[in-house]
Amino acid sequence: MPSSFEIAHSLRRRACLLLAALLLSTPVLGQDVKVIANPTLGLNEISAADLRSIFLGTKTALENGSKVMPVMESNNTLLTTFARTYLGKSAPALQAYYRSLVFSGRGSMPPAFPTDVEVVAYVAKTPGAIGYIRENAGSERVKVLKVR
Repeated sequence: MPSSFEIAHSLRRRACLLLAALLLSTPVLGQDVKVIANPTLGLNEISAADLRSIFLGTKTALENGSKVMPVMESNNTLLTTFARTYLGKSAPALQAYYRSLVFSGRGSMPPAFPTDVEVVAYVAKTPGAIGYIRENAGSERVKVLKVR
């Protein structure tokens, strides 16, 4: 008969294998997110580097002189996906980054909304706004940008 240690070890091993299988079957980050912009920006696509710079506050205007402003969705799952995919940060690291900008006086927190509908509404009415929403969310009043 196996000891309690052997049973516990076997259960832990099975749990780790199950977790690994789940992680490997998870869709690639980023494919569930679409980047949107106010139609007045005149963009159809944006580079990943420009998107990162805009959301990290190091770029506030495009090459054509158009002012840009990031808009966030505060849903933690979507924020995590967006931050890891396009910014190379975890959601907590991104929030800490923004707090450091605020406390140092070098920047401010981007507007953040809890739902796709609110993000779309804000981006649609705000010139220069760039945000992100779920891939399957409605985006009729904004322009969907291809990230290259």
